[in-house]
Amino acid sequence: MQIKDMARRLHITPRAIRYYEEKGLIKPKKADESGYRHFSEEDVWRLQTIITLREVGMPIDDIRDLLQQQNEKEGSLLHYLELQRSFMYSRWVEMSKVISTTEAMIERIKRDQMIDPGALYELAEANKRLRQTRDNWVDRWNFNQLADGYDEWVTRESEGFHSHECYDEVLDEVVAAIAPRPGESGLDAGTGTGNLASRFVKKGVKISGFDQSPQMLRQCRHKSPEIETKLGTFFAFPFLENDFDFVATSYALHHLTEDQKRLALAECRRVLKPGGRLVIADLMFFDQEHRQWHVNALQQAGKEQAIAEIQDRCYADRSRLLAELTELGFVTEARQLTTYAHLIRAKLE
Repeated sequence: MQIKDMARRLHITPRAIRYYEEKGLIKPKKADESGYRHFSEEDVWRLQTIITLREVGMPIDDIRDLLQQQNEKEGSLLHYLELQRSFMYSRWVEMSKVISTTEAMIERIKRDQMIDPGALYELAEANKRLRQTRDNWVDRWNFNQLADGYDEWVTRESEGFHSHECYDEVLDEVVAAIAPRPGESGLDAGTGTGNLASRFVKKGVKISGFDQSPQMLRQCRHKSPEIETKLGTFFAFPFLENDFDFVATSYALHHLTEDQKRLALAECRRVLKPGGRLVIADLMFFDQEHRQWHVNALQQAGKEQAIAEIQDRCYADRSRLLAELTELGFVTEARQLTTYAHLIRAKLE
């Protein structure tokens, strides 16, 4: 095909094709005598890929890197598209917060019939703090490296400190608390290798899961291909509003600070249908006083490993989680399952 034929086939201009050629994204052959560009079916595929990625906002340099890697690593296109989708959901959630802040500013000015710079600054700063809270999360535990051995680690028997004691029994308690009905749609937030989500599959539930670790998701897909998996974070679930009858999460929130947990709970609320259910099973203390009492007891017993483990993670303040869920419109109940694992069941009114 010549350039005009290619342009007609893909519904773009010859100028756009020349631009992609100048940027090194395509390299069509040129005829010896005429000098016209001649495009192959492979060039068609590359241009279709380029157009698709540009449509979702991927920069030219990133597309060039992706196309170079596509020949070297199977599945790299899927990985990059998943990254782009996760990025877009993050920006969408962030923009929705900006819009809410702007609306609040407008309503305040209408109500007060005047501009109060101090009040407006307070709203803007609150939005800024939310963004910083989202952006400050770092995977200090390197879950990509832990993925291959994760299932063995969480279920191993240990005479010493092991925060995930009775792991399988705790996941069974989550399923029982959700009480899923066939045909319902559910989300496993922070699905990891899919140990919780796979239990819902057996109940006849359409289950989705997201995680920030590509390697964890790869393990999940290998074990349970029935689970819909997406790359995403607790600060921007990669799903639309009111998508799910229930959300479940296990052993994930303790990797978030208290402020970050609040953002995650708000995301749970966002994706739930009216009347939806949320069940959390994670590492918690009843409150800060209980946490300090427990740490003091460990110090007296000389259990430094246990103290280091607790300090390395953000075991939740259960009383604070329950209060924040109430503010979000949930009716809650909670109980302790093991030394550190607690279960919270919440339902939207």
